[in-house]
Amino acid sequence: MTTPQRISLLIAVVALLALPLLGNNYILRLATIASMYAVLTMAWNVVGGFAGYPLFGIAAFFGLGAYSGAVVQANGVPVALAWIFAVAVGTLFALVLGFVLLRLRGHAFAIATLVIAEVLRELTNGWTSLTGGGMGLNLPFFGWSPTALAVFFFYVMLALAMLTLATTYVIAHNRLGFALNCIRQNEDAANIVGIDTTRYKIIAFTLSGAFASAAGAIYASWTGYIEPSDVYDVLFSIKPIIMALLGGMGTVFGPVIGAVAFLVLDEIVWRNFLQLHTGVLGFLIVVLILFLPSGLSSFGIRDLWRKAAAA
Repeated sequence: MTTPQRISLLIAVVALLALPLLGNNYILRLATIASMYAVLTMAWNVVGGFAGYPLFGIAAFFGLGAYSGAVVQANGVPVALAWIFAVAVGTLFALVLGFVLLRLRGHAFAIATLVIAEVLRELTNGWTSLTGGGMGLNLPFFGWSPTALAVFFFYVMLALAMLTLATTYVIAHNRLGFALNCIRQNEDAANIVGIDTTRYKIIAFTLSGAFASAAGAIYASWTGYIEPSDVYDVLFSIKPIIMALLGGMGTVFGPVIGAVAFLVLDEIVWRNFLQLHTGVLGFLIVVLILFLPSGLSSFGIRDLWRKAAAA
């Protein structure tokens, strides 16, 4: 990481930590959502960006984490232990699923991961005695003021985003990142030169599932009520892909930049084009991706610092 990048990251972290002192509950809600999508996009990026596998199943891990944490929390387990349990369930599920699905490639892998979320949604809908089925599941009320809740969940989601970012950075700069890049470029060639591609893909898939499950568990506690159509929504699988494309696939900071840029665009378009919100937002994103195929992160921070210094 270059010095301008370190300084920019430090400024961003300090600004985020001070946000509860500067913003109201609405701003904190937007920042919490941005942190959550940054986690989901980075989780997707480990498999879809670094390894180049078309993962469409982030919603499956997100929903599983949400329900795993919510069910035990509704039965009296403290919230922190419920989150740890949800991560353990999501990690184990991703590990087992990875052994099966990662033998597929291309369209077959994409369709299989898309189907998993739908299967889990139907199972959750049908298991009414445990999950509440289509009626949803209420979580215990914290008993805090709205402001205290907003601040607490903002910091929790932000901490998870920072942990995911740090993990992504470590992945990108060690053997796992190198192996995943080789898999993306030519998996058969990587196998020939001795890289255990199956093992590295399973590790990446498991990490992706763990972080998405953690985001789901925190989301469930934050909202206080979940239902299958909400947490297994296909948009939780699609949006992280768009955000990664927007910010820069296969990069460390691209998913974070893409998540923030997408949500800022969404907010601006929603305020100014209420009736045509979806169409205008889609058009802008297509234009950005078309003219910036490497994503917004292709704008080098070092170059921006040089221009700022020369001004």
